[in-house]
Amino acid sequence: MRLTLNDVAREAGVSTATVDRVLNERSGVRGRTREIVVDTARRLGYISETPIAADPAAAAAPIRLHFVLPMGTNMFVRALQQQLEMQGAARRGLEVRIVAIEGFNPDSLARALAELEGEAHGVGIIALDHPTVREAVRRLSEVGVKVVTLVSDILHVPRVAYVGIDNRAAGRLAGYVLGRFLGASEPRKVALFAGSLSYRGHEEREMGFRHIVKEEFQNIEIVELREMRDDEETAFSEATRLLQRHRDLAGIYNIGAGNEGIARALKAHPSKQRIVYVAHELTVHNRACLLDGTLDAAIDQNPRVEAREALNILSQSIRDLPYDYHQPRLQVIFRENIPET
Repeated sequence: MRLTLNDVAREAGVSTATVDRVLNERSGVRGRTREIVVDTARRLGYISETPIAADPAAAAAPIRLHFVLPMGTNMFVRALQQQLEMQGAARRGLEVRIVAIEGFNPDSLARALAELEGEAHGVGIIALDHPTVREAVRRLSEVGVKVVTLVSDILHVPRVAYVGIDNRAAGRLAGYVLGRFLGASEPRKVALFAGSLSYRGHEEREMGFRHIVKEEFQNIEIVELREMRDDEETAFSEATRLLQRHRDLAGIYNIGAGNEGIARALKAHPSKQRIVYVAHELTVHNRACLLDGTLDAAIDQNPRVEAREALNILSQSIRDLPYDYHQPRLQVIFRENIPET
């Protein structure tokens, strides 16, 4: 009986269109799927032992990686973008592009991901945890695009990996540092700022902070949590109003970005007691605030390491090669241990 494409497709567990692409050496099929189709076709005797190229387009064209990042005043995201572009340009066979979107709109993120179908081999995203985003990630996976989440994760989607710190541990660390600065001898009021709790990473930091305060610093009262979309001017106005409402405020923890605005409000506010301020990332501005005493501690993650790991994971997984993941370390930076740039 004469074998057909349908026979090969049925035995390999794929569509006839996929078999046709593989046997005619066209692109658009994942490497592992291509191997299964070729092995099945040879085993059934549909083709001879003549080698078929692993992916004819891949031999000539670079691996296309797109990183969808929020635009705005977030200095850490800017540093991450610079690292991705710089390290990507230094790697042979990679083409790295940045897609900038409005950072707190899940529909904008979902549309950007949909537009990458057929354009990218791999995608990295700072992900909003939202149904439209999760569905867009699932769709990319279905068409063979590898996805990693950066900085903030989303669960229950077919992503390859999450590249970033343990955000719950980061929140606990911030709470511990703030609590130790304030002491446990008398009641203290603190306030929290976040970019948006639609970022799972920000939500996890808040949870970690609240848990350690409840466990170890019961004299601390969290009086407010304000979302300011990582915007410097919004952070300034929100912090100014906060300081006017709570004249006895003792501490501030900023979960996200917008540190410049909060620092400006603290410097402009006449207060009899010094307010302890803990934030994230060792940006150029935060370095200056550590040195002048406005900022007491920065919980740092390294954008260079995160860019390196994201590029490694995406390029290796696209090639169907194994990869090792080295999670970025948390580090507390004070004025006395600011590292060299």
